[in-house]
Amino acid sequence: MAELKSFAAAANRLGLSAAMASKHVQHVESRFGARLLNRTSRSVSLTEAGTIYLARVRPLLEGLDEAEAQVAQVTTAPRGILKVSLPVWMATTGFARTIAAYAARYPHVTLDLELSGKQVNLVEEGFDLALRVARTLDEGLIARRLTDIYFQLIGAPALLDRIGRPSVVAELNGAPLLAYTPIAAGGRLHVGEGAGVDVRFSVAVQSSNETLLHLAAREGMGLAFMPHLMIEDDLKTGVLECVLPEQLDKKLALYAVYPDRSYLPAKVRSFLDFLAGIEGIGNICSRDVPA
Repeated sequence: MAELKSFAAAANRLGLSAAMASKHVQHVESRFGARLLNRTSRSVSLTEAGTIYLARVRPLLEGLDEAEAQVAQVTTAPRGILKVSLPVWMATTGFARTIAAYAARYPHVTLDLELSGKQVNLVEEGFDLALRVARTLDEGLIARRLTDIYFQLIGAPALLDRIGRPSVVAELNGAPLLAYTPIAAGGRLHVGEGAGVDVRFSVAVQSSNETLLHLAAREGMGLAFMPHLMIEDDLKTGVLECVLPEQLDKKLALYAVYPDRSYLPAKVRSFLDFLAGIEGIGNICSRDVPA
């Protein structure tokens, strides 16, 4: 009103009636106990109090407009730091190609990727999302299924030459195992489909780091259950062999999980859609290696 010098013009810009605009001004004047506008039948002008008030609130209003513009930009255009928790075994050439392709498409997003064996608390630790292979997921999290990950029991040819290549699951009892601590610290595993079979391995090494177990398997220290994504090159070159693939091949879903779907930032939405798309993670998880 101070700029347009007219209640009618200001009301029209705000999408209000002139009477409603006048009531809003009267409400503000009532709060401050001072007249802010001089009104005549022809024009509207600022009083001294109104001039002081406008000088103080104008920077705040301009700052609010700027903040709204920035928030709208973040909501609609992918930008900012995207913090993601990933399993250690996703540190592969194939996944590196995937995130490189994402970065090329969305150059204003900075990927902050943490690869560890722990299951982080997304909200408390400030993660935007996490990729997890799990049979069950935490309540309160939104989950989007991305693809299937195949896990296989593998061993180095030299190790299998020494201990023999089992033909049935029962022959795995007593075999050296590189045990992934979260699921097989004691060396006892329930394997196989349906009712399955309990197998008691002999633990050679145990660790919560999949990379170390992978390297130890290549050295022939023991058998290990590994995601196909991590070992596919070794299977192609014969550095590692699958053990009982028809009986022990496991398929688990890979999920993207995040705390809430309301007002999902563009950086999160774009990353989820990219992983689920034709260039995404499903493209690098397909198995074309003979068992």
